[in-house]
Amino acid sequence: MAERGFVTLAFDPSYTGESGGEPRNVASPDINTEDFSAAVDYLGLQASVDRKRIGALGICGFSGMALTAATSDSRISAVATVSMYDMSRSISRSHQDSYTQEQRRQVIDYISQQRWADAENGNYSPGFHEVPFDEKGNIVKGQRILPESLPGNPDPVLAAFFDYYKTPRGFHPRGINSTTAWTATTPMSFFSFSMYANIEMISPRPILLVAGENAHSRYYSEDVHKMASEPKELVIVPGADHVDLYDQMDKIPFNKLTEFFAKNLK
Repeated sequence: MAERGFVTLAFDPSYTGESGGEPRNVASPDINTEDFSAAVDYLGLQASVDRKRIGALGICGFSGMALTAATSDSRISAVATVSMYDMSRSISRSHQDSYTQEQRRQVIDYISQQRWADAENGNYSPGFHEVPFDEKGNIVKGQRILPESLPGNPDPVLAAFFDYYKTPRGFHPRGINSTTAWTATTPMSFFSFSMYANIEMISPRPILLVAGENAHSRYYSEDVHKMASEPKELVIVPGADHVDLYDQMDKIPFNKLTEFFAKNLK
């Protein structure tokens, strides 16, 4: 986007990657929504930036926070998402809302008791951001680290993430999903924070939702598109999966993103 003429600020969410904050590798819907407003603060202090022409572009889980930030921060004049995840929905209900009510209670009890363990141990245990269950219906505890090699006939979602995070394509020795994990108690705040509760407040500012045709996350963008008020647009990229839109330059619709922001930040 910088190469296309936009003053562009890229940042890692608080407590992750190159951003500061302790404890490391914890996500929070409230804090990570605030990250986008903090980025707007910073941009608006730059002499080269027109405060009335600031947009937000989010990718994967943190694109949901970009949308949520726009519901309460009118300084965001236009917002676009790519491969969007609703992390509150994903963490509290699992993929395709597959948790049963009883499983949701089990997850809440697990992370609640984990807080005692962390408090007693004086450190944060690693864990899954979306707590899985095994074939017997028991919670799987442990680190959210992808296997070093794929099993035979792997789940397509696992295969896609493996191809990104565990290969030179997207691997980083300090990257969550590459070698490190979220804190085990990260899910708690997401059970308490429903994103998009006020999504109609983004209007009349425009929303652009971009998702891959074959993305397992596609339904998040489609559902938000149904919920949001006009103006809004949903773009489905033919032949793309979820992670293709992280880095595959021939599939990311840069022309569409450029057109969207050029039109709506004029």
